Amino acid sequence: MPPWSTPEIVRPLLDPSTTLRPGDDAAPQPAVRPSVVFVHGMRTSGAIWDEQLVAMHDAGYRAAAIDLPGHGVRRAEKFTLEGAYEAIDEAAHELAADDPRTPLALVGLSLGGYTSLAYASDRRDRPGAPLAGVVAASCSTDTRGLPLRTFTGALRGSLAAGRTMRELLGRTRTSVRRRLPAAPAVFTPGWDLVADALAHLAERSSVQNLRGGGVPVWLVNGSRDQLRMHERRHLRAVPGTRLVVVPGAGHDVSLEAPAAFNEAVLDALAAFGRARA
Repeated sequence: MPPWSTPEIVRPLLDPSTTLRPGDDAAPQPAVRPSVVFVHGMRTSGAIWDEQLVAMHDAGYRAAAIDLPGHGVRRAEKFTLEGAYEAIDEAAHELAADDPRTPLALVGLSLGGYTSLAYASDRRDRPGAPLAGVVAASCSTDTRGLPLRTFTGALRGSLAAGRTMRELLGRTRTSVRRRLPAAPAVFTPGWDLVADALAHLAERSSVQNLRGGGVPVWLVNGSRDQLRMHERRHLRAVPGTRLVVVPGAGHDVSLEAPAAFNEAVLDALAAFGRARA
């Protein structure tokens, strides 16, 4: 059994009705502080992580937010998993410049979560500092199988119709929908990129990636997110995998409930650090 294996935690954050397990609300500080790379979702960019980067800095963590291929400053590139891995490696190398032994943690949302799980599996023997763990948010529908193939087909059909990601995913809070389009660096890539990304992900199972990573994983989902179809399957894949469900949040949980999301990430990082001590 992995050294980080503990009874699963399934609890909402910032919910007054929640009964916390002893110690949940005051976890000891980690003996090792991993550096953190944030990986965004489809048709967004690293700009979505501004609040998280501030929270990490305030908590004493070195952190960076990348742009995936086809997004942000890399929008001219075609999305591939290998290109995404290179972007993660570049950021990790910069963060570890002062101490190459510093372990790395990944925090990904949606496409970024799936990419982070795939990275953990494919780069398990990465050179340099070890991977300490993954926080995978809004990505608990298995990427291999009928649900994703069906979604990919619907997505390709929507390219000409000009439908938006919010129409397809739905259940994103109005306040967030109003806020995001004001940032041109956030929503710019086209639908063809989204279809390409989904095609890459459909070739493999996110549950198998979780099993293959060999590192602790925390799942963070909004309670109103529709991409939770296989949440329990992911949770059961490896003993010790944790699940945090944020009440009232939808797919964009880090934007809709930043305080709860940041709390979950900091709890996860502390657990990753203690496991590596």
